[in-house]
Amino acid sequence: MKLREIYKQENSPVISFEFFPPKDDADGKKQAALLTEIEILKKYNPALVSLTHGAGGSSAHNSSAIIQEIKTKYNVNVMPHFTCICSSIQDVNERLELFKKLEIENILALRGDIPPEITECFQDFRYANELISYIKNKSDLSVAVAGYPDGHIESPDLKTDIENLKRKVDEGAEVIYTQLFFENEKFYNFKERVRKAGITIPIAAGIMPVVSAKQTQKILTGIKVKIPKSLLEKTEKFSDNPEDIKKAGIEFATEQYRDLIKQNTEGIHFYTLNKSDAVSQILDNTL
Repeated sequence: MKLREIYKQENSPVISFEFFPPKDDADGKKQAALLTEIEILKKYNPALVSLTHGAGGSSAHNSSAIIQEIKTKYNVNVMPHFTCICSSIQDVNERLELFKKLEIENILALRGDIPPEITECFQDFRYANELISYIKNKSDLSVAVAGYPDGHIESPDLKTDIENLKRKVDEGAEVIYTQLFFENEKFYNFKERVRKAGITIPIAAGIMPVVSAKQTQKILTGIKVKIPKSLLEKTEKFSDNPEDIKKAGIEFATEQYRDLIKQNTEGIHFYTLNKSDAVSQILDNTL
């Protein structure tokens, strides 16, 4: 089922999960563990799961095998990621052919994060709108894109972000998946500004429960997102007690989720970090 059909259904909000293929998995144990986590979350009837794609095709083989397994074993829509980083026209054509064989209908098109170890990371595509234009001309895939309620880390302001988003939508994007955020008001403000810019496609809110102090620090250094003082204080207070940090993060994300539902948010996209436990608790808390 294509994105445009998924988000026209009356079931609201549309639930989706993001996973990433494991690296260095010669014996297949990491893939097996990942599939177990996906199987646990399948009971919540996700409309789709998205699967990231390593820069330069670093996880291409693993992602293809996982896509096949998810589709055949669990009968769940899979939305692979497409990135501009290290992607040539030949690379894109090969992936389009592969996805046609796998009967993939939806992809998430991104510029991608620039890996520190790669100096020449752009080949034929530099921006997501260029990649979308090429893919739409070459295939019948439905395309999703990213949005940034807190602003993209490389962007000077939210206005510029939304102008870039509009370029992606004009090339044929059908759904916006936001980067994770912790302040719902940021999301509501982002959504209002997106609508004022003439963008009418559905917007799925990205949620990631904080489950460790290490994860919190990584968030603060890797992307442009503000962690509320109340949540930050709890992660610092419970720094010696991982279970209490996880509990506080789940409680915070549960309240986020409840509020987003009340505001008729069209979709909720969970960044799972390949673990089902925290997301399962959030969804169980709101049943």
